[in-house]
Amino acid sequence: MTHRTVRRSLLVSLLALGVSWFGSSAVATDRGGAEASAHDAELQIALSLAELLRASRTVIGNAQASINDPDRTEAGPDGQGVFDDAIAILQLAGSDVPQTIDDGSDRGRYLALQRDAIIEVVDENRSVIDQPGVGFKGFVPAVFARLSNERFGEKAGGEARVKVTAPMSLVRNRRARPDGWEREVIESRFMASDWPRGERHVDTVPLDGREAFRLMVPEYYGTGCLACHGGPAGELDITGYPKEGAEHDALGGAISIALFR
Repeated sequence: MTHRTVRRSLLVSLLALGVSWFGSSAVATDRGGAEASAHDAELQIALSLAELLRASRTVIGNAQASINDPDRTEAGPDGQGVFDDAIAILQLAGSDVPQTIDDGSDRGRYLALQRDAIIEVVDENRSVIDQPGVGFKGFVPAVFARLSNERFGEKAGGEARVKVTAPMSLVRNRRARPDGWEREVIESRFMASDWPRGERHVDTVPLDGREAFRLMVPEYYGTGCLACHGGPAGELDITGYPKEGAEHDALGGAISIALFR
């Protein structure tokens, strides 16, 4: 079975497990006229960026066994393949993201930048992914997401940011630390016992001296996450980092998106 066939079968398995994705339909607001329209447009953009990030990160996660196979002789995933499989996930989930890329809208423009970032990051790491005789390449979903988000930020030219962050106790990379607003949302909302599972939070607040529309979407540990983040707590995972002892469905992080006005 080829690497690409393995990934395609994993996509089907993923949807069969009932993995949910962020709905990208605009929510009703109590704002009036142009303000409400602008808010809903920003929400659409932010949710779509979160969807495509999550889908592409899932593809990288599903490909870990193949990427880390020291005896693999065929080429590993390339950037276009990862993007295509991410789109396949979103299509199976009923997302309208695939239809909006490059459609001339602001949403399509940002998604096109994110697409290009995803493809470039994977292709630039092909020498790592295809190292012969190496059992662990280090190109894990978290690394892929960070690199893709940083590249997207460069391409967006300061107009938008995408970031994966987490509660301070779970942050492994200093660049993923939550800023003040993100930390307040995580600690006072997402970690609250009465916060609805999966409920997002949006706000318009200053960021680096500029007004920004901000979205935070909580993320929870799935079965695949526990290999590195589960138990026993303190045991070193495959990356050499101590496991957190997390439980399935516990809050593990959040996708944070800022759109500057």
